[in-house]
Amino acid sequence: MCLILFAWRSHALFPLVLAANRDEFYERSSAPASFWEEAPDLLAGRDLREGGTWLGITRSGKFAAVTNYRDPASLKPQAPSRGALVSGYLLGREGPQDYLDRIQQDADRFNGFNLFVGDSSDLFYFSNRGDRRLLEPGVYGVSNGLLDTPWPKVKRGKAAFRDLLDRKRELSPEPFFELLADRNRPPDASLPETGVGLEWERILSPLFIENPVYGTRSSTVLFVDRHGWATFEQREFNGSRQPRTTDHFVFRIRGT
Repeated sequence: MCLILFAWRSHALFPLVLAANRDEFYERSSAPASFWEEAPDLLAGRDLREGGTWLGITRSGKFAAVTNYRDPASLKPQAPSRGALVSGYLLGREGPQDYLDRIQQDADRFNGFNLFVGDSSDLFYFSNRGDRRLLEPGVYGVSNGLLDTPWPKVKRGKAAFRDLLDRKRELSPEPFFELLADRNRPPDASLPETGVGLEWERILSPLFIENPVYGTRSSTVLFVDRHGWATFEQREFNGSRQPRTTDHFVFRIRGT
C-alpha cells in the first residue's frame, strides 16, 4: 500500500473504517482480493511474485496492512518482501503484540516499512524507520513516510476522510472510492524531498497515481461495524481509468 487512511474506534457505528490505495509497477503481477484457497479464513489480494499481500482481514477479526517507507538511498535489493509481514501475521496464530515482539528482532532485514497489525481489541503500528505503538482511538493517515507525516496527499486525504465520517452515521463504500480517486497534484513547494527527484515527487503526490509504468493498482475500502460485520471491497485498475475488476465481500467476524 502507498496510502492508508483509517479511523480506529472513533465512529459510533464502525470501530474500523479504512480506505487505501496500493501503488506498484504494472509489470508486477498480483491477484485480486479473495479468500485464499490454502487459508480460507483469510481475505486479501496477493502479490504473485513473492506470495504475500499488502492488506487483509480474517474471519476471526485479525487485520494487517503495510506501506513502504520511501528512502531510495538505503534500498536493499536482496531484502525480503514486505508483503510477508502482513501475510505472516494473518496466517499465524499469534496476537498482534506477540507477533511484533518476534518480528521486531529482525526488522532491519527489510527495506523501510509501516506495518499495522490488529484484532477486534487492539491495533498496533510499527515502523522499522520509526517507532512502535498501540494506537488510541482516532483518525490516522500514512503514505510512504511515517504515520501522520503531513505530506500533502496525507493531509488532503485525512481531511476528506474525516468529512465523510462526520457526514453520516451509516457509511457506504462509494464516497470513499471517490476520495481515493483524487488525482489532484499539489504545488511543488509543498512536496516532500524523499530522494527520488522533483519529477517523481510530482508523479507520486496525488492520492491516485497515474504513470505509464507505475501507478495505483488497487483501491480498497473496509468497514467493520460494532456487530462484527465486515464489508470489504477492492477495485483493480492496473493503468486503467476505470476499475478492471471489483470484488465485494460481506461476512461476520467469528465470535462477535
